[in-house]
Amino acid sequence: MTHHIDPPDPSGPDPDRTPAPEGGGQAPPGETPPAEGGMSGAGPRETHNPPKGWAKAPLALILVVVVLVAALFAVMAVLIAT
Repeated sequence: MTHHIDPPDPSGPDPDRTPAPEGGGQAPPGETPPAEGGMSGAGPRETHNPPKGWAKAPLALILVVVVLVAALFAVMAVLIAT
């Protein structure tokens, strides 16, 4: 299968299909798409899992693990010193 590519038009782009800048380099109204509104409606509203901070059980579990590791280091220090 061969593809046929037309050579470029020697007279340049078609002025009826190419946006022409007005004075000052600006495109005339209607030749560019409207601007976007921003990020306020970028995704679906999340209502099933709103953030409420740390729960008490995971925070207590982390605290217990930290205390146990600290106690382990303290016992190791005492055993090494004796």
